[in-house]
Amino acid sequence: MKLSEIDLSKKISKEEYADELKKHDLELEILKCQLKLRDKNKKAVVCFEGWDAAGKGGAIKRLTNPLDPRRYKVYQTSAPNELEKSKHYLWRFWVNMPSMGEMVIFDRTWYGRVLVERIEKFCSEDEWKRAYDEINQFEKTIAQDNTKLIKFFLHISKDEQEKRFKEREENPLKKYKIGKDDYRNRKRWDEYVKAYDDMFERTNNSFAGWNIIEADDKDFARLKIMKIFVKQMKEFLED
Repeated sequence: MKLSEIDLSKKISKEEYADELKKHDLELEILKCQLKLRDKNKKAVVCFEGWDAAGKGGAIKRLTNPLDPRRYKVYQTSAPNELEKSKHYLWRFWVNMPSMGEMVIFDRTWYGRVLVERIEKFCSEDEWKRAYDEINQFEKTIAQDNTKLIKFFLHISKDEQEKRFKEREENPLKKYKIGKDDYRNRKRWDEYVKAYDDMFERTNNSFAGWNIIEADDKDFARLKIMKIFVKQMKEFLED
């Protein structure tokens, strides 16, 4: 599983997107999964990783739109604060795990340890190399606790990212989404590709597999995410 092998030409029209939503009753199915999760006293953790401007926020918005807001939480992961820095890097995620019957969605996750922290040298080489086994054990522990773990990675091309950066700079309602860090990360594109490929190779497990989403077309990506979510949740919640 390597990013270079992903076909980013996949796309659908607005009409096809709407037809697929209706055909599969996706919004209703998503809500039914949440209600069944509640009724069975199980838990779900949904993880979103991906390039800057890949569409994680929009995908999360579409996925959560049908849900009962009392039964889920979304956490956007940013740089750790002073308290979090004084703890093990997984601590701030442990404390935000869902309660019985609930779902938690992470917009960026503990994988920062083997991505930005690795590339920016915020941790030592020994620390990020050790993190793969730590993360695998962490996720296995979560999965064994009546919890479904679904991991998405939104992949876009370098050209598409540049296009979206420019759109954000020109749109006053989106300008807050773009900053110096985005351009700094873009300059290290090849380093991130290597880190992502290592991440897929080392952390793609039967209890927590990676779903790489072709996201140059936002509607295609959102539809695929919703379908995968429903399929995997139904399998997890079947009697």
